[in-house]
Amino acid sequence: MTIPLSILDLAPIAPGQTVGQSYAASVALAQTAEKHGYTRVWYAEHHNMPTIASSATSVLVGHVAGQTRSIRLGSGGVMLPNHSPLAIAEQFGMLAELYPDRIDLGLGRAPGSDQTTARAMRRDARASDQFPQDVMELQAYLRDESIVPGVRAVPGAGTNVPLYILGSSLFGAGLAAALGLPYAFASHFAPDSLHEAIALYRRDFVPSAQLAAPHLIVAVNAIAADEAADAQAQFQTMRRSRVRSMMARGPANPEYTDAQIDDFLTTPNGHQIANMMRYTAVGTAGEVGTFLTDFAAETGADELIIAHASQQIDARLRSVVLTAQAMGVAEMTEPQLVGAGAGA
Repeated sequence: MTIPLSILDLAPIAPGQTVGQSYAASVALAQTAEKHGYTRVWYAEHHNMPTIASSATSVLVGHVAGQTRSIRLGSGGVMLPNHSPLAIAEQFGMLAELYPDRIDLGLGRAPGSDQTTARAMRRDARASDQFPQDVMELQAYLRDESIVPGVRAVPGAGTNVPLYILGSSLFGAGLAAALGLPYAFASHFAPDSLHEAIALYRRDFVPSAQLAAPHLIVAVNAIAADEAADAQAQFQTMRRSRVRSMMARGPANPEYTDAQIDDFLTTPNGHQIANMMRYTAVGTAGEVGTFLTDFAAETGADELIIAHASQQIDARLRSVVLTAQAMGVAEMTEPQLVGAGAGA
């Protein structure tokens, strides 16, 4: 059986690119994913990051949904402690009313930013402790079973937008299991607890109204290109960019040359950062397909969510197509495209 493929899109702002161009690229990415059989595209909430434009996640979901026809769209995820559950229920409830049966709501508990930015967002330092209660409050609003007397989500009530718990530690795995929700592990940047979290989630899963059996999504980076050397060059560019941003603790610092970055990667701290990208498939379609097939078998994943990491949009779109072909995902036929009015 072909494993479902999905996409994590951070709406990256490439060097020399505007924010508006980043959003146009996200639309093109979702249209291409829709045409080539991907299940869903998710957008992640990050703040004060000069190379990521997906901070207002629900707005971006709505923008892309209006220019696609069938692919599921959602958050991967909304950082719930940054918001009131009622506000998120209303936002995603509105999206569900506008685009029925196409909206997902992935939830995380991290700030999606540094501590200074978190304070600027008026985030309570204790908000993460309330994450389980906030998830249940949000779920109740969407079911029209509010646990807050006299408060109802309008829109939102009765839409039953499906919830997903995101995580990179055992906490999220345990919560998803206890609430009977799908679980997505962020192994594309935090691989160390992957297998332990998977085991906990499957062992402790309790069936719920939303989900009868565990549904595990694992995240992985991918760069597929027609030539292996091109894919490797793209990977080196991506890795240097990430390391440079981490070293600068903010915008990419032009004072760090590629040679300096490469030297840093030979140090213990450099090895630690490089390990964050351990689960990255790089190469031709065949090489990427083999990596992803093995990764899915190793984890027992029910779905792979792929961060196509090529910096330039043309290369990213090519990676989307080649990966789908390598994994045997069925491309949407032209009559279906015409009937759905799709734009890709």
